[in-house]
Amino acid sequence: MAVPTTPADVTIRGAEESDLGSVVRIERDAFDQPWPYTAFESFVDEPGFLVATRDGTVVGYVVADVTPNFGRDIGHVKDLAVAGPARQRGIGRSLLRRALVSLAVDGAEVVKLEVRESNEAARSLYRNTGFETARRVPRYYRDGEDALVMILDVAEWENGEAEP
Repeated sequence: MAVPTTPADVTIRGAEESDLGSVVRIERDAFDQPWPYTAFESFVDEPGFLVATRDGTVVGYVVADVTPNFGRDIGHVKDLAVAGPARQRGIGRSLLRRALVSLAVDGAEVVKLEVRESNEAARSLYRNTGFETARRVPRYYRDGEDALVMILDVAEWENGEAEP
């Protein structure tokens, strides 16, 4: 399995209740349709809810979980964001990789996510991690924009076979 790397000044750990205010602030800054506080609160004890901190301050987060699916469990990256000033420093990539490890440990064989078609930065991150576009969902977002559903085969990713 590839060993995830993290920028030297950033720590990635499980999210705690005390992180939620910072997570919600980052969410509201990053997205036009932000999740409410209660949505994050419901994931606090999940192993796939991780935060990245720098000097004790939350600078990013990822929310992911696993759903049983007839013997082939599916991981789902539900939300990922990095605070504006901390972007383009590898933090999102580190969070995504750590979440994928967590999902693999929890039994996910495949991981999916949805991303706005116009979000080229996120699409590039996901492609570079090994995700492939599986399909388009018309008018997925409230504003009418389409989503792309992207899929990653966990075994291929663990063996370094996923397209970089």
